[in-house]
Amino acid sequence: MTTSPRFSGVLFGAAYYAEYQPAGTLDADLDRMRDAGFTVIRVGESVWSTWEPREGVFDLDWLQPVLDGAHERGIGVVLGTPTYAVPPWLQRLHPEIAAEPSTGHRNGWGARQEMDQSHPAYRFYAERIARKVVARYADHPAVIGYQVDNEPGMQLPHNEHTFQRFVGWLEDRYGTVEDLNREWGLVYWSHRLSDWADLWRPDGNAMPQYQLEWRRFQSTLATDLIAWQADLVREYARDDQFVTTCISYSRPQVSDDELVASLDVVAGNPYYKMQDGLDWHAEVQREAEWWHTGVWALFEWGDRAWSSADTQYLVTETNAQSIGGSWQNHPPYPGQIKQAAFALLARGGRMIEYWHWHTLHFGVETYWGGVIPHSQVGGRIYREVSELGAALGAIGSALDEHVPDADVLLLYSTDTKWAFSFYGPLAKADGSPDEHAYSRIFDAHYRGLFEAGAQVRVQHVRRFLDTPVEELVARFPVLVAPAVYVAETAVLEHMRDYAEAGGHLVVGIRTGYGDELARARLAVAPDVLAGPAGVHYDEYSNLGAPLAVTAASDAMTLEPGAAATEWVDFLQVDDAEVVVSYAPTEFGLEAALTTRTTGRGRVSYLGTVPDHALGRSIARWLVPTTAKQAWSAPDPVTVSTGTAGDRRLAFVSNWSAEPTQVVAPAAAVDLVSGAEYAAGDPVPLDRRAAVVLEVRGSSIE
Repeated sequence: MTTSPRFSGVLFGAAYYAEYQPAGTLDADLDRMRDAGFTVIRVGESVWSTWEPREGVFDLDWLQPVLDGAHERGIGVVLGTPTYAVPPWLQRLHPEIAAEPSTGHRNGWGARQEMDQSHPAYRFYAERIARKVVARYADHPAVIGYQVDNEPGMQLPHNEHTFQRFVGWLEDRYGTVEDLNREWGLVYWSHRLSDWADLWRPDGNAMPQYQLEWRRFQSTLATDLIAWQADLVREYARDDQFVTTCISYSRPQVSDDELVASLDVVAGNPYYKMQDGLDWHAEVQREAEWWHTGVWALFEWGDRAWSSADTQYLVTETNAQSIGGSWQNHPPYPGQIKQAAFALLARGGRMIEYWHWHTLHFGVETYWGGVIPHSQVGGRIYREVSELGAALGAIGSALDEHVPDADVLLLYSTDTKWAFSFYGPLAKADGSPDEHAYSRIFDAHYRGLFEAGAQVRVQHVRRFLDTPVEELVARFPVLVAPAVYVAETAVLEHMRDYAEAGGHLVVGIRTGYGDELARARLAVAPDVLAGPAGVHYDEYSNLGAPLAVTAASDAMTLEPGAAATEWVDFLQVDDAEVVVSYAPTEFGLEAALTTRTTGRGRVSYLGTVPDHALGRSIARWLVPTTAKQAWSAPDPVTVSTGTAGDRRLAFVSNWSAEPTQVVAPAAAVDLVSGAEYAAGDPVPLDRRAAVVLEVRGSSIE
């Protein structure tokens, strides 16, 4: 069962590859790591062909000096199983293990993760090398844990054995082809099956129900891979060693809350654009799904990582300098390394580990900057990393029981993300379907809440459904359900019951419109919630341009320029108060945001995707009192609070190039510098400064 880390303190370090280095650098490297405050390195996960240079010929001793040297300096080691990058001899002996991204078309070799990791031949060799490596070093005192595989779930294999396994999975799930015909609506376009052998391949599929189940099945492959390796490693691991993997949350096979169930602790890899990408005032476009831009997006990653198991997590990789290709060179502004680390710790992190120690001199990641540059002479980055190491040493065990605060619970639906990637509601600027529609909707809600100062807990729909409504109401006074399109009726009923029990439920577009198979519900929308919300709708429309909105209630104050974007539900108001209205349109639309009391609580309905200004305005209406307000923090400043045992903590950061300050709402002490502040004292923040304070007065903020 996935839990909080069992070690004390914050682990700090980097991935380290002595095998990529010239001979004779090991001791100097480890000495500099020790001097920088490193307490952990990750090793071994990328070099199967070094561990096993030829089939059945093993070289297992080369890592011994690394582990010995780390242990001598008090540096722990996370040992990786080297199964995500297969050696050329295996590619030659078993070309059939290459994943087929489309039926009959194999991936070429020359990169990494090109294979179908469910293939029996791959599994045979992967098990053999994993056992060899782990057995060789399990008893070494430096080894504190294991990372199985690396960023799993990169492929959606269409290999023959994978497809046949999918057919078997469907047969187990549905029982008969008649049941599948009925549930998928295969009367449509003459798709009714007479036998399981009639099922077509996914390549040409146009049926949404097929596609959703295909993605669900694919996720079981990644989940099974990690569970299989975790069980294997535990045959050798000591009781004081943990087992994890590192998650890239954008991987197409990943259902993160299911994938981590076999692990001891959650771990993941946040990458983000530095420089203006971490400036409060700048708007920088996201260049890839696996990395982020914007202060809000960094915090969102942390809250997503927490959501995987509703507990603390490790950062197994993050950037020390530029990330990406040779044309993407954006090293951090001074101070941003510490800011980013503190942000991830603020939302539940317990390890900060960079990828990687030394910048490579060869390979596709030559310009992916490490802690040490190509010259291998420590420069500004090394100095800033060392300063962070000293800060984490000063913080010590203060974060051992840290639980970040949350003003709002934000539901996350992996099923809807998959459904929308194939059959989504939003379009790109060129009119083509947007496969990232779910993220656009979810991000609009998260960003609005975050930038208004509200603190967010992200929760998977499965965990939400398993949590009693009384507990939800007690912990989270506001629940936002953006685009929970794929949902069984029990989920919608749980939302309704949450509001009846005293919570404030906010329903977003597409929530209550689809069922558990992404079929449109035969019901007045939003199903189950229309009555409690006091609104319903039959029509909806995409928006080609933002639509201005106005406040329709004295309780709502809108920022200038607030607008609806992307989508509108044509809400019919039955028994609700209109809070925000649209500017006049030919359709005669009125209600953009409504609210209605129900039971001991309230249901509000937002019938659009809010722009940044509208998102912040609604967030301030939902959460009128925040920690940011308590600290009198101006807009470039974030305040993230939490509880660690009997301590109250506040992480405060200035995400701008101009000095500023906040005001302590109660007596507080800086856990790094030791500076003390009385209630009402200004807390100065230099440009891009980040501090963590223990609040020792009566205020809980």
